[in-house]
Amino acid sequence: MSKKLNKKQIERFSRQIILKNIGILGQNKITNAKILIIGMGGLGCPVAEFLTRSGVGSLGIVDHDRISLSNIHRQSLFNQKDLNQLKVKVAKKKLNNINSLTNIKIFNYKLNKSNFQKIIKDYDYIVDGTDNFESKFLINDLSLKYKKFLVTGAISKFDGHIFTFNFKNKKEPCLRCFYQEEKISDEILNCEYEGILGTVAGIVGTMQANEILKNILNIGQSLNNYILIIDLLNLNFRKAKIKKRKNCLCN
Repeated sequence: MSKKLNKKQIERFSRQIILKNIGILGQNKITNAKILIIGMGGLGCPVAEFLTRSGVGSLGIVDHDRISLSNIHRQSLFNQKDLNQLKVKVAKKKLNNINSLTNIKIFNYKLNKSNFQKIIKDYDYIVDGTDNFESKFLINDLSLKYKKFLVTGAISKFDGHIFTFNFKNKKEPCLRCFYQEEKISDEILNCEYEGILGTVAGIVGTMQANEILKNILNIGQSLNNYILIIDLLNLNFRKAKIKKRKNCLCN
C-alpha cells in the first residue's frame, strides 16, 4: 500500500521535490521503494546513506562482519567508537538518526542461496556491494530469477566498475555475460590484496545509489547493457557495451 507524504516530509525533501523530474509524484515513488543492499562496506555504506537521505521508505541491509580499524578509511558510516561491533546494527542506528521514517531491516548473516531466496521477494531493487565473485554471481543469478533491478559495483585501487541490469527485460545480458571465466580470483575485488583509495569507494557507492534513484523515477539515461568503467587516478570515465552471451544463464 503506497504512503503519501506529510508536511514534514515535504519540507525535508523540498530540494528534491522542486526538481522538475521529481516533484511530489516522484518523491512518493522514492518513499514507497523497497531496496536491499548486500554488503555494508565501502560501497554499501554510501549507498545506504544516500538512499536513506533521499527518503527511501524500506531498506534491507545484509552483512555478517564486525567493524575493524582498517574499514574506517572507506566505510563512511563507521568511526573509531564502532570498532568490533556488528556492521548492520551500527549502520541501522546511524541511518535511523538520518531519517527515522525509513524502515530498516537488518540481516546479520553471510549470504547464501537459501537465506537470499527468503528475503529477495520483499524488495524491488537489489544493490550488490560485495567483494567476492561467489556472492556477486549468486546475487546476479537470483536477481535474474526473480526479475529484479540490480546495480552491481566493484572497486580496486583507483578504479571502479558499475553495472545495472533490469531483469524484467529478457533481452538484457547479465553479469555472467561480462565475466565469462568459470573461476576468477577474488584478489581483484578485495581491498586487502589490491588496496583502495577511500574516496573511490564513496564515489562508486554514491553512483550506485544514483542509478537506483534514476530507475525508481524512470528518468535520465540508463546504464542497462553497459558497464561504466571509472579511472579516478587519471579521471577517465567510459562506457562499454555488454553483449548477451550464447548459452548463458540469462538466455
